[in-house]
Amino acid sequence: MNEPRVHRDPAFALLELYDAALPEVYGYLLARCGNRVVAEELTSETFLGAVRACRSAGAAPVSVPWLIGVARHKLADHWRRRAREERGLRLVHDVQPETVDPWDAELDVLRAREVLGSLGAHHQAALSLRYLDGLPVPEVAEHLGRTVHATEALLVRARSAFRRAYEEGES
Repeated sequence: MNEPRVHRDPAFALLELYDAALPEVYGYLLARCGNRVVAEELTSETFLGAVRACRSAGAAPVSVPWLIGVARHKLADHWRRRAREERGLRLVHDVQPETVDPWDAELDVLRAREVLGSLGAHHQAALSLRYLDGLPVPEVAEHLGRTVHATEALLVRARSAFRRAYEEGES
């Protein structure tokens, strides 16, 4: 009777190398990104990616230089991700007009909630999404099914209505 053959998981080679490779990989990443948290995340991603890669057919033998190569790819992916996020933030920042609200009064929270509740539903929705939920104007527009420009105009009208109702209640 033939006993089934048990094949050794290729990831065990990585496990055997882990203690020696960890400081090398982490040091490589930290020297290039300069941020401990990012270096730790990328080190973790490197070893997880290495486990997947070494289990695939035709994988290169596991070694510290091979792991540094995996780390280099993870770091490049991180930089590309960060560049995309920064481009996206610049686009969002450029789309939203700079608005200055000169109303610097401190609001009484209970009074503010009462005034908000007295406004029309469209004003309540716009102000709540924008200021209570902290959503950017494009997301408020999406939730309300309006264009960004229509939402900006709605927010201007809603803030004016809120200010009028709030100040009337004070007098």
